[in-house]
Amino acid sequence: GGQIINIASIAAHSVFPTAAVYCGTKFAVRAITNGLRMESKKTRVTIISPGVVESELANTTTDLATKEWLEDFRKVALKPEAIANAIAYVINQPDDVNVDELIVQPTQSSY
Repeated sequence: GGQIINIASIAAHSVFPTAAVYCGTKFAVRAITNGLRMESKKTRVTIISPGVVESELANTTTDLATKEWLEDFRKVALKPEAIANAIAYVINQPDDVNVDELIVQPTQSSY
């Protein structure tokens, strides 16, 4: 028994320009999570896919067009606490309840 919570991204559901590899890795997290859930009937397995969240990612991007896109994309970014609250929600479910997936996005997000 137990619980596994994987964090992916909205990129596990959509592909964005200049982010094919990033999106591919998030799709992989989603596939692995689904596989683990199928393989164990005693372990709760959840994937949480956040939309845009405040982080340092935009500061590490060197491609100017991508950097500008990220700055615009991040104007409605969630606080990290929103994702922590989602994790707490999943953990606090009864042992006989599995939350398969949560997608957490800013209210104003268009993605």
